[in-house]
Amino acid sequence: MASINLCSLSRFILLLLPILLQFHSGIYIHIYIYIDTNYFNVFRKCELQLNYYEQRCPKAEEIIKQQVINLYHKHGNTAVSWSCDASLLLETSNGIESEKESERSFGMRNFKYVNTIKEAVEKECPSTVSCADIVALSARDGIVMLGGPHAEMKTGRKDSKESYASVLEDFIPNHNDTISLVLSRFQSIGIDVERTVALLGAHSVGRVHCVNLVHRLYPTVDPTLDPDYAEYLKGRCPTPYPDPNAVLYARNDRETPMILDNMYYKNILNHKGLLIVDQQLASDPETSPFVEKMAADNGYFHEQFANAIVLLSENNPLTGDQGEVRKDCRFVNAN
Repeated sequence: MASINLCSLSRFILLLLPILLQFHSGIYIHIYIYIDTNYFNVFRKCELQLNYYEQRCPKAEEIIKQQVINLYHKHGNTAVSWSCDASLLLETSNGIESEKESERSFGMRNFKYVNTIKEAVEKECPSTVSCADIVALSARDGIVMLGGPHAEMKTGRKDSKESYASVLEDFIPNHNDTISLVLSRFQSIGIDVERTVALLGAHSVGRVHCVNLVHRLYPTVDPTLDPDYAEYLKGRCPTPYPDPNAVLYARNDRETPMILDNMYYKNILNHKGLLIVDQQLASDPETSPFVEKMAADNGYFHEQFANAIVLLSENNPLTGDQGEVRKDCRFVNAN
């Protein structure tokens, strides 16, 4: 298989869940990281900079932030999915096969809200701000709205000119990969154990479709699950054969489901993790000390989470002539 630029297969976070952030009104952000094994040993600082649009579009970041706020207050039960080079946003057209059609993109929807933000930015500065930067900054602003930390994020990303639908099955991890595989994949791109544990804390505001967790409930309940929590999960997922098109899901955090906080770590220490990797995070000797520390200190969790997001956002993006600034996030520009 031909090599692919690492950022083209790097989707911020998370490696596992197709749900990262759920806004108060139900908007949730899917953020993935895809890794090409040919680049496991290549980790370079990218050609990004703070305030990249300061001269060309000085209001860009404020416009994006305001649009995120508008979506937060206006829409309920909506989802926006992000990717660092915006290849995920491409529709099937002119020989391009959309990544959205892959089974590994299950659960992602309402991409139209990315275009809503893009249209607002285009009115101010036509053909200047990339879709990739728009989704990166939108994710950052969404984190803050959930009570999470603010991260200074560099910009200057370019949009991909191609889709990677043909390799998604090879590089998108399974929802129930083991913690050892998760740690290995993150470490291959420069994310250490401490920050990987922090990134998985995004599950605090996530929810998982029953399709991806019923194997822990049927035919017998996973013995590592808290019995009362298992009953809650069975109530949410009453059949071992859930309809993938139905809205059947369970939350990782029922105490503060709309706040990005350290409740996730407290829950998994009490055997209340949705996915296998959640529970392994609390029991693995390499990760458990960080789980305990983050469960005890929300400020520490936020600090590590912000640091990890910055590292991921700067991990080999497309810059310069490697990509383009799409006029419409759904389609590559016409030649």
